[in-house]
Amino acid sequence: MEVYVWGTGCGAGDLMDQALPAKKVAAFVDSRPVGELFLGRPVIPPEELARRDYDLVIVTSRQAEEIAERCQTLGIAPEKLLFLKNHAILQDRNRSYALAEEALGALFVEKLRQSQRLIRAPRWSEAERLPPAELDNDYVRLKSLEAICRRLGPVPGAAAELGVYRGSFAACINALLPDRRLYLFDTFRGFDPKEAEAYGRGFVDAHRNTTEDRVRARLPHPEKAVFRPGLFPDSAAGLEERFALVSLDVDLEESSYQGLHWFLPRLNPGGFLLLHDYGNPDLPGVRAALARYEREAGLRLPAVPLCDVNGTLVICG
Repeated sequence: MEVYVWGTGCGAGDLMDQALPAKKVAAFVDSRPVGELFLGRPVIPPEELARRDYDLVIVTSRQAEEIAERCQTLGIAPEKLLFLKNHAILQDRNRSYALAEEALGALFVEKLRQSQRLIRAPRWSEAERLPPAELDNDYVRLKSLEAICRRLGPVPGAAAELGVYRGSFAACINALLPDRRLYLFDTFRGFDPKEAEAYGRGFVDAHRNTTEDRVRARLPHPEKAVFRPGLFPDSAAGLEERFALVSLDVDLEESSYQGLHWFLPRLNPGGFLLLHDYGNPDLPGVRAALARYEREAGLRLPAVPLCDVNGTLVICG
C-alpha cells in the first residue's frame, strides 16, 4: 500500500522510531517544510499529495482540524486519513479505520489507536488567549499553564523556556504573560549530538526541524522575547535575571540537570518551574535528572505532578 505521513515533527519522528519504518513511507507531507528530505524520504507540499496515488495518509501533526479542512479542499477522501492526534476532543476525527488496519495490522491496533477524552473547561478559563489547535494537542498541560499564570500576579521576575523546539509552548506563555520578558534558550538546530547519540534517528532529526525565525513568527508578542541561542548553560552566560516562570523541556538527562541547576536558584518565591516529560516513560533521563539534583542538594523539592500527555512536574519556588 502507498502510505504517506503528514508532518515532519516529533509526532512523525516517534512514529518512525516506534512503529513504522521510514522505508515504507512514500513521502512526508508538510505545508512549511524545513528541507527537501526527512529521514531520507522526500517532503512534499499538500497540493502535490492531491496529484498522487495513495492508500493511506497518516496525520501526525497536532494541527488536525486545519489539516482536515485542507484535505477536504484538496479532495482527499476522509476514509484515507488516519489522525493520530485526538487529545481532548469530543469525538474521533477519523472517518474509518479499515484502511489503517489493512495497512498497519496489529501494529495499528496495539500502538496507534487512541481513546478520546472529554474535559470540561474551568469557569475562569480564558480560552481565547490559547490557540484551539494547541489545546487539542495537550489540553491538561495548556489549561494548567493558564491556571499557573493567573497565580503569578504579584510574583516578580521574567519567564523563560529552555528547550523551545518550534515554539508552540513558548507562544502560549507569551500569550498568557504578555507583559513579562520571555527568555528563549535553545540551539534552534537540534540536540547536542553527543548527548542524543543513544536516541532514534527519527527523534533526533525531528528536533532539527526548527529555526529561530520560525519560532519568532509564532509569538503573539515577539517584542517581549529575548532569544539566547546555543548550548545551555553557555547560552546563559552573563545573564543577570530572576524568574517567575520557567518551562524546562529538553528531554535528555544532562540538559535537564543543567537546567534545574541553573534555574532553580534563580526562581523567585511563589514562582514555578514546569519540568516537562517527567512522567514520560520514553524519556527516563528527565526523572533521573531531578533525582540527581535532589540527591546532590540533599532535599526534596515541593512539586505537583500533572496528568498531561507527557507527565509535567510543577516545581514550586
